[in-house]
Amino acid sequence: MDDEGTYQVLINDEEQYSLWPADKEVPAGWRRTGKEGTKQECVQHVDEVWTDMRPRSLRERMAADQRS
Repeated sequence: MDDEGTYQVLINDEEQYSLWPADKEVPAGWRRTGKEGTKQECVQHVDEVWTDMRPRSLRERMAADQRS
C-alpha cells in the first residue's frame, strides 16, 4: 500500500472493512462505503466504525443463540 495514494473504504456482506486504492475497480463481493481519502484518513475511519470485528453472520448466530 502506498501511504501517499488515495484510498476508498470498502465493506462486504459480512460487514468487514477493507482499504482499496481509489483508482482500482472494486472487487467482487465488496462495495464502497463512500469514504475516500489518504491511507491514514481511511484507517482512522475504519477504526471508528468497525468496533465489532466478528463477521455479521457470527454476530447474528450468537444473538439468536442468546434468545433461545
